[in-house]
Amino acid sequence: MSLTALRSPDTAPRRRARTATGLGTLGARIALTLKYASLVVAALVVLAPLLVLLMASLKTNDEFVNGAPFDPPGNWFNLDNYVTAFTQGGMLRAFVNTSIILAVSLAGTVLIGSMAAYALDRFEFRFRRTIVMLFLLAALVPGVTTQVATFQVVNTLGLFNTRWSAIALFLGTDIISIYIFQQFLRSIPRELDESAALEGANHLTIYFRIILPLLKPAIATVVIIKGITIYNEFYIPFLYMPDRDLGVISTSLFRFKGPFGAQWEVISAGVILVIVPTLIVFLLLQRFIYNGFTSGATK
Repeated sequence: MSLTALRSPDTAPRRRARTATGLGTLGARIALTLKYASLVVAALVVLAPLLVLLMASLKTNDEFVNGAPFDPPGNWFNLDNYVTAFTQGGMLRAFVNTSIILAVSLAGTVLIGSMAAYALDRFEFRFRRTIVMLFLLAALVPGVTTQVATFQVVNTLGLFNTRWSAIALFLGTDIISIYIFQQFLRSIPRELDESAALEGANHLTIYFRIILPLLKPAIATVVIIKGITIYNEFYIPFLYMPDRDLGVISTSLFRFKGPFGAQWEVISAGVILVIVPTLIVFLLLQRFIYNGFTSGATK
């Protein structure tokens, strides 16, 4: 028997194996190409409106009216629309009002939410489960349905048309914040509380000296999520702070339709001014959001 005949039985399986390997490699390459192609398409869908908005904010009125949406501006350094938005549109005042409301509301939310989570997780008392269920029930009720009663309360307290009206309403901690704090609290050993209590520390001392410093990842997550919500909120400032001097960025941008009803390039500049701060904050702190949710879900 020849040497070729002796090798022939092994040749077919090896060829089939090589063919299968080649098909598997080709399939993996196609899958990888489709994955990245879908990501590119998704990125273009998200970025295309922002690009159109950015180019519109840099155009003159003639360029915006007579040109196409994707036509580039004649001068990429034309900042006249941004100057108009700041000076005549009141965006600078709006940023100041938003910053004040945001800072006070976030500080109160973190303090109230972490204290509520600390009490629900560390203390045994009657109706504890009932309180948690009431929080969940309140989250299911649409806020619009209670605005008549809420407005009467705010007006009776003398907070209407002041920054404190929005701050008082934003201080109401939502169930999501309490849930995030509770998940992190469960990862903190109770032995730390017991050791501090043996040393003579009371509950407030344990909370401020032990619990609160260990909740930094949860605090970062809540601040980012709640901060973006407050930053983008329109209904509460528009209803409870009608004075133009108390306008926040959302209501000030809405009022652009009055003085700049036909100047869409100026409105585009105002929209860019609103988007940029949240975009920068999200890009810098996005890892805290993901880490906070994943850590809270596994601990």
